[in-house]
Amino acid sequence: MAHIKANGIQIEYEVFGEKTNPTIVLIAGNGAQLNFWEPDFCEMLAKDNIQVIRFDNRDAGLSTKFDSAGIPDMKSIYQAAQDGKPIKTAYTLEDMADDVAGLLDALEIKKAHICGASMGGMIAQVFAYRHPSRICSLISIMSSTGNPNNPQISPETLAIVTATPPAERDAYIEYTLRMWKNIWSKGFPFEEERGRWYCEESYDRSYYPLGSIRQNAAIVANGDRRQYLSLLTIPTLVIHGTEDPLFPVEAGKDTARTIPNSKLLLIEGMGHDMPKGTWQCIVEAIASQIKDTCH
Repeated sequence: MAHIKANGIQIEYEVFGEKTNPTIVLIAGNGAQLNFWEPDFCEMLAKDNIQVIRFDNRDAGLSTKFDSAGIPDMKSIYQAAQDGKPIKTAYTLEDMADDVAGLLDALEIKKAHICGASMGGMIAQVFAYRHPSRICSLISIMSSTGNPNNPQISPETLAIVTATPPAERDAYIEYTLRMWKNIWSKGFPFEEERGRWYCEESYDRSYYPLGSIRQNAAIVANGDRRQYLSLLTIPTLVIHGTEDPLFPVEAGKDTARTIPNSKLLLIEGMGHDMPKGTWQCIVEAIASQIKDTCH
């Protein structure tokens, strides 16, 4: 892995595949590090003649942390959003989209396919309308437009995914595994060995729950993106699971309806995760999208 300076911060990244191939940038979700996009998944894309870039978002992994910004008061942020009042945050989703543009600049890549999962899908959407000349196609996975009329996450599930995990390593791993079991794709068997590896690597690489709180504040502050997304003219692929407990499947359908001429791929039984049983389907859909659009 390597790092570069871009958009005023340090960004940790890794590249798979040949530079001469079309490039896809993979953006992780809230609190997740670049290892969310597992090496085997990245290699599957690289074998389809795609250069793959995965990276740590700001406030996650080995990229710049925003300790000096402190911990946002999420209760007041949610209330301000509900009241339609301005929300002050350490940074915005626009800043995070600009990080992607800065990464491309540093790597001397003029244009790329931009793919994000969950919050990463939101950042990819913002990138698409903020940097239209830099994007070949958009891939939005298990994400949302920010439409307040979409079905909302249940309070029980929200409490599970926003709770601060234990600081001690073993306790963190067991806690996080239990969380994943609670929200795992109903149509696929739980992959405990894989989940444990992911939890261990994530903790050892960078245990930093405060970053996810600031990222969550940026999500809330960004609000409803439909007015911008409805003006996009780029090829778009929307991938969503039918059993997603965080962003119910209607959020994926809404994204595909909002962005003109989108393709919608619904994966039966998939939740707010990517079981290995979905990888082939997802990789084939992304590879097809890339082959059908610009290099």
